[in-house]
Amino acid sequence: MNEVKHLYEFVLVVSVKLGEKSEELINKFKALIESNAELVNVNRWGKKKLAYPINKEAEGDYTVFEFNSVSEFPKELDRISQITDGVLRSMIVKKSS
Repeated sequence: MNEVKHLYEFVLVVSVKLGEKSEELINKFKALIESNAELVNVNRWGKKKLAYPINKEAEGDYTVFEFNSVSEFPKELDRISQITDGVLRSMIVKKSS
């Protein structure tokens, strides 16, 4: 039985204090998505001022991923982003089809 795939948007905000390692972290999440889902689009917003300080940081490096996936993968992606050092915030939204 094929499970229905849905379009999701994953917003990732990583610490700018990581320097070059922030790019490695973003690529790690990109590879994770590619190996578990169909990556549709990657939109790098770069450094942006945060609405409020997070862990005493005023800026974050933003990346937005769009991907098609079965419903189990976003839960695992969220879990991994919560426990990964250097991730300030992340959010996964199921987009309407």
